[in-house]
Amino acid sequence: MSRFAPDSLIARLDPARFPRHPRGNGGSGFDRESFTREAETAGVSDAEIDEILQDPAAQLLDATAACSPFLAGLIRQDAARLVRLLSAPPDQSFNDLLDTLVQTQAALDPDNTGLAHLMAAARRTKGEVALLTALADLGGVWPVMKVTRVLSRFADTAVAASVRFLFRKAAAKGDWLTERPDQPDFDSGYAVLAMGKHGANELNYSSDIDLIVVYDREMARVRDGIETHAFYVRLTQELVKLLQQRTPDGYVFRVDLRLRPDPAATQVAVPMDAAAVYYESVGQNWERAAMIKARPVAGDLETGRDFVDSLSPFVWRKYLDFAAIADIRAMKRQIHAHKGFGSITVPGHNVKLGRGGIREIEFFAQTQQLIAGGRQPELRTPETLEALSRLAHRDWIDSPAATELTDDYKALRVLEHRIQMIADEQTQQLPSDDDGLDRIAAFSGFETREAFADDLTARLTRVHGHYAALFERPDRSATQPTVDDGGCDNLIFFGEDDDPSTLQALDDLGFSDPARTVGFFRSWHRGRYRALATARAREDLSSLHRDLVLAFAETVDPDAAVVGFDRLLAALPAGVQFFALLAANANLLRLIANIVGSAPRLSQTLARRRSVIDALVDPRIIGEVLPGPSELDSLVAQELAKAASYEDVLDRARVLGAEQQFLIGVRVLAGSVGAEVAGRAYADLAEALIRGLHRATTTAFEAQNGNVRGWDAAVIAMGKLGGHEMTAASDIDLIVVYGGPDDVKQSSGARPLAPSQYYARLTQRLIAALSAPTSEGGLYQVDMRLRPSGQKGPVATGFASFESYQQNDAWTWEHMALTRARVVSGPPELTEALADVIHRVLTSPRDRAKTARDVRDMRQRVWEEKGGETWHLKQARGGLVDLEFLVQFLQLIHAAEHPNVLSQNTETSLRALNAAGLLGPHGPD
Repeated sequence: MSRFAPDSLIARLDPARFPRHPRGNGGSGFDRESFTREAETAGVSDAEIDEILQDPAAQLLDATAACSPFLAGLIRQDAARLVRLLSAPPDQSFNDLLDTLVQTQAALDPDNTGLAHLMAAARRTKGEVALLTALADLGGVWPVMKVTRVLSRFADTAVAASVRFLFRKAAAKGDWLTERPDQPDFDSGYAVLAMGKHGANELNYSSDIDLIVVYDREMARVRDGIETHAFYVRLTQELVKLLQQRTPDGYVFRVDLRLRPDPAATQVAVPMDAAAVYYESVGQNWERAAMIKARPVAGDLETGRDFVDSLSPFVWRKYLDFAAIADIRAMKRQIHAHKGFGSITVPGHNVKLGRGGIREIEFFAQTQQLIAGGRQPELRTPETLEALSRLAHRDWIDSPAATELTDDYKALRVLEHRIQMIADEQTQQLPSDDDGLDRIAAFSGFETREAFADDLTARLTRVHGHYAALFERPDRSATQPTVDDGGCDNLIFFGEDDDPSTLQALDDLGFSDPARTVGFFRSWHRGRYRALATARAREDLSSLHRDLVLAFAETVDPDAAVVGFDRLLAALPAGVQFFALLAANANLLRLIANIVGSAPRLSQTLARRRSVIDALVDPRIIGEVLPGPSELDSLVAQELAKAASYEDVLDRARVLGAEQQFLIGVRVLAGSVGAEVAGRAYADLAEALIRGLHRATTTAFEAQNGNVRGWDAAVIAMGKLGGHEMTAASDIDLIVVYGGPDDVKQSSGARPLAPSQYYARLTQRLIAALSAPTSEGGLYQVDMRLRPSGQKGPVATGFASFESYQQNDAWTWEHMALTRARVVSGPPELTEALADVIHRVLTSPRDRAKTARDVRDMRQRVWEEKGGETWHLKQARGGLVDLEFLVQFLQLIHAAEHPNVLSQNTETSLRALNAAGLLGPHGPD
């Protein structure tokens, strides 16, 4: 039984995860005799010495010392320290180390002597943290991501303690004026941001720390005669010296400040306003990726958080930005070319920057965060593994990929630590010689170098496979066209004369006029459109030649697709990001080709509204699940609530309506939803917009004209909207009915109106809100002709008039129309009353013969007015109108005895009629 507590480090060791003693070429291992002498001298008990000299502790120490000269030195350096770390719970030991460093800083005199003592204390703490994390890591007590968090927390504490001491020193000298002598950095406006792995709490064992130092000029409190910028720069230089200067006690961290804005032209501390201007104007995509991990760790933390938050629009673009992928892909290729990391191997491989390495996993996550984080805030996390998890949850990557990358990331980070533990060097490079690889294999717990190489190669290959699928397109030889692409790798669209092989390839792919297609491509490269005005845009288009042609060839009419794509390019305000998007997403390219080739209405929306392109990239967009009524109501309410004015309300409604109609249409085009689902989706969208605009219009109208106490209005949907059978081009048929107490005769406004006048004007405003064109286009064409007063009467109808008319004066065709009536907006009491009126009217007994004559007469009038073409699906004999008239007739004559046949939807009513036995095998009985 262990003499140490059950939660001590030594009691929790897991021999299955220990390193192994390298074969023949390792160090001398753990010197038991020296340890015993030093431990006895330090007053360590014999029992504690005996336990450490037994397995598993001795086994761990022996293998560790044999594999790592650096750790062997830490183990030999202080026997009492080694015993203390082994005998205590590791978390407690770590927290005690941090607390001691913080307390030491606070207790030191803020002068040069105190500075020297703090430097020594921080370096001693660094050595103890290095030994503790190594033992907990190699002993299987702390998993690798716990190790990275511990190392990051130590970095946080070391930087924060250093900054606070330097401010205390400046305050003691009188250079910094503060009312908080113990915490003079608290509201200093000086913030140190951790970047990279430090910012993400993923610091590796022997790492630089990447910092950005910014300050708020307005918060500076330096004494007169000191220039603010010079003060902050000097303090930052002292911070770097405190942390990285080598002394007999070593160093704390190497500090890299090169991630700051324009490092070649700026000082080590940058004013926040200047930094913000830099990022807004010339910030690069790699800087956006870096800022994902930015985290304030020292100085004025609140100001630091505010600064990071202010950069959110720079980092997280409102619209998906696939140009970032091209930049990061290019950066990765530059790393490979410069460092020679062009292939997967084991000897000499860099497990961070090489193919299949840590950086590829980080890039894999970060680029997709940049792409979608603007629209999906839940993807905004600095931690790599958390990012992978969230991307999988949002279906940006599949779960197996996330699981594999997570497992490989942890394994590669473990290997990175083993490499760095050998000599405390900031390197991720594997040895090239057999002896060195034997050492790393043993240090990583493998029996043989070969087993280690097999495991690592499999991981690197798997990681690079995922990375390549996302970023890299296979190289294609210009002289070796593929078998199934009609020679598309040889397409030539430049020069004045048509290339015969290009014409032949297009002909083979199904283009009926290859010369015209070549002409379109040639004209695009002449920059005739705004989207193609820059050389970068035209170069990006050139890289898409093959994929565009193949996508056009897959459509029903390739030539029409080319013409449609030309119209799209003509309407786009810019092209670089659009082409980068297409290059990054082959499925999206094919979908857009299909849209421009066969759906002109969708193509117009695609060109006019950039945001719908972003939405198409969401993996969950092209699926069967469409937003339901409650989700649409919430979406409309949230969007309209952002409006700054009533005019803005109308614009936002049009933008939202166009985007959602587009997404429904794309699902139809992709075949993921059928006509019935699409009809209901279009209707649900229209209802949500009607409700939202009804509320907004009423609020705006009441602000100008007061209200009619106790009165309200409801909107009844008729026709295709009422039946949930809308299309993208459907008008909306509406009736507005108002009602209230008889004793209220006028509105409360400055110019009182009778209820009939009041609601007539309000209805006109609602019609305009739904139909009037604004700078964002139109929304719906509104048809009010089904109201009781007809086309020339008041646009709004009183409840009593509506009820009386429907019961006593309405024609049969009006009751046919009423079978599709649904109240879609209004207060519950009025809504229920209207629904009751409609139900009572429709379930009234009817003369079958008279109703049949009326329906036939009405159908003949429609035929004479509309005409009928043989292939007109709606108006032709036996078409949709005949079917709808038949269903409405059957509802009217049977509803009195079978009220269940009433449904606004034609198909639902047919099923109900059949269930009631009112449809025989050959039609109606």
